[in-house]
Amino acid sequence: MAFDSLSAFIAMEGHGPYVWTCYGVFLVLMVGLMVWSRHRRSVMMEACRRNYERQDQGQQRAARPAATFTRVEVSQD
Repeated sequence: MAFDSLSAFIAMEGHGPYVWTCYGVFLVLMVGLMVWSRHRRSVMMEACRRNYERQDQGQQRAARPAATFTRVEVSQD
C-alpha cells in the first residue's frame, strides 16, 4: 500500500482536503440528481395519468349520444 497509515491516506500528503472535498461534492451532487430525477419522474407519471384519464373521459362523452333537438311546431293563431 502506498500509505503507511489511515491518517496518511486521509491526509494524502497535504492534498487530502481537496480530494475528499471533491469526492464529497460529487457524492452530494449524485444523490441530489437521483432524488431530483425520481421526483421529476413521479411528477411526469402523474401528469400522464391525469392526461389519459381526461382523454378517457372525453371518449366516454363522445360515445354518449349528443343532445337531440326536435322541431316544435307552434301555431301562429
